[in-house]
Formats: sequence, C-alpha cells, structure tokens
Amino acid sequence: MKKSRDVYILFSTLILFFLVNIFYLSMGWLDFWGKGLGIVTGAAFTLAMYSFLYKDNPVFKIAENLFVGVAMGYWIIITWFNILKPDVFETILVPIFKETGTPPQFTILIPTLLGMFMLLRFSKKLAWMSRWSFAFIVGLGSGITIPNFIHAFILKQLTFDSLIAPSIPVSINNFLVLLGVVSVLIYFFFSVEHKGVVGGISIIGVWFLMIAFGASFGYTVMARMSLLIGRIQFLIRDWLGLIQ
Repeated sequence: MKKSRDVYILFSTLILFFLVNIFYLSMGWLDFWGKGLGIVTGAAFTLAMYSFLYKDNPVFKIAENLFVGVAMGYWIIITWFNILKPDVFETILVPIFKETGTPPQFTILIPTLLGMFMLLRFSKKLAWMSRWSFAFIVGLGSGITIPNFIHAFILKQLTFDSLIAPSIPVSINNFLVLLGVVSVLIYFFFSVEHKGVVGGISIIGVWFLMIAFGASFGYTVMARMSLLIGRIQFLIRDWLGLIQ
C-alpha cells in the first residue's frame, strides 16, 4: 500500500511538472529552443534533488548519478586542457615530433609518472606502486601546510604585542584573545585537577570553545541557507515568473 502511494505521488508530481511547463511554453513565457530549455532543465533537476526531502526515490537517484557523471566529465576536460595538454603533451611530445625551437622538458616525466602510479590502484599486483604517489602528496602537503598552520594558529596566538609593548595601547580584542588561548589550554591540561582557580579558568575555556563551535556552525548554516534561497528564487522568479 505504501509503495503504491509513493508511485502515485511520483507520477502525479511528474505529470504536474510537465503540465506546468507545457502551459508556460504554449503561452510563450518560456522559449523552448532558447533560454527556456535551460530554465526548465534546471528546475527539473532542482526539484529532483529536493525530492529526497520526502524520501529516497528513483528520480533523485537519476539526478544524483547524472550530476556525478557530468561533474566527472567536466573535470576530465578541465584536467586535460589546463594540466595535461599544456604541461605534459606540449612540453614533452610536441617538441619531440615537431620543431618548436624549445627542447623537451623531460623533468615533467617525474610528476607524470607519479600521477600514472595512482591509476595502478585498480591493479591488485601493481597497487603498491601507488603508495609512492600518495606518500609524495601527503609529504608535500604536510610540509606546506604544517608551517603555515603553526604560524597562523599557534605562533600568532602566542605573540601579544599590544599586551607586551607599553607603547601600543591594550585593546579588548587582544585581551580576549589572551584569555581565550590561556583558558582553552588550561581546559585541555588534565594533569591538574580542575578545581578552584584552575576549574574556574577551564570553565571560561569551555565558553570560548562553545562560542567558537557555535559561530562555525552558524556560518555553515548561513552558507547553506544562502544556497537554498538562491534555488528558491530561481524556481519562483526564473521558472514560474511569480516575482520580478
């Protein structure tokens, strides 16, 4: 009974969607061969994605798989024209088979081989060679990220110039940064029992942590709500034309 109801809702929604678009196309409010076709397609996939709010359904699966496939195809084209073609094909193969006046850049072979080694994950016998590529990426990423992270999130928190130098006036911002860093560090210092002064300062650290987590979560929700508002405006304004 429940399955038949879901099928009825699905087909009813599809029929209603097609009727609305046929009405708008017949009235000339949407141009089928111009911008209107893109608007109808965008509205269809938007509603298909939002259909998951009701429950998982075949329309959502089709839209999801199509989105992943199109995104993958798009990134393959971008990778070819922005990376492989200018950095590999035109710097190694073109100078070998064509007189370009510049010698082949064989040093590009090293990152090219590392990239090809990643594809060996699909081979059971040669999958171990892909570890070299992943080790290089992790090592390079760590070497670049760790110093910047330490400088931005640790050293910057330990240098309170306006609190140390008497010529610079002390501001409330610097005081809050100092209080937040010290109280949070004391909260995570478990070698001393959190009682008395240490317990009071650790409670302040908890407040700083909750404010930071709440601000981060609020920022994420605000970003997602902005995307939702944009999609709703597209449906109401560009597709249905209810607002200008």
